[in-house]
Amino acid sequence: MLKFFLSLLFFIVYLLSPPPGLAFDKSDPSVSLLQNRISNNFSRKYCKAIQNGFSKDEAMKFAIVKTENIISFSYNPQKKWIEINDLANQISLRVVNDCGWSFGLIGKEGVDYFKSYFLEIYQKTTPDRNFSR
Repeated sequence: MLKFFLSLLFFIVYLLSPPPGLAFDKSDPSVSLLQNRISNNFSRKYCKAIQNGFSKDEAMKFAIVKTENIISFSYNPQKKWIEINDLANQISLRVVNDCGWSFGLIGKEGVDYFKSYFLEIYQKTTPDRNFSR
């Protein structure tokens, strides 16, 4: 009977103080919201530039510089948690869905192409800067 009460006591203590779990700051919903705002902003600027007759390269550079300027002057502390590959995925999805059909990008192939194109031009345009820093 004593063993039963001791084991019950240990079980209750264990339930009241569970072991700590590991959580990542990147799962913070405010980071996702910030990434959504950035990708929406980029997509609007890129699609608008394409509609105004800019070439793909000109539109890409224009949208990167304009979006980078907005982010660099932002005081949002969550911007340091944004990963460029995650942001590139989100941006390419948004651009392909918003205006990709107008220049032949559709589906997963279009998203993959735009992502690699975005990362290439981004590295050339802003080699010493980062969207999230």
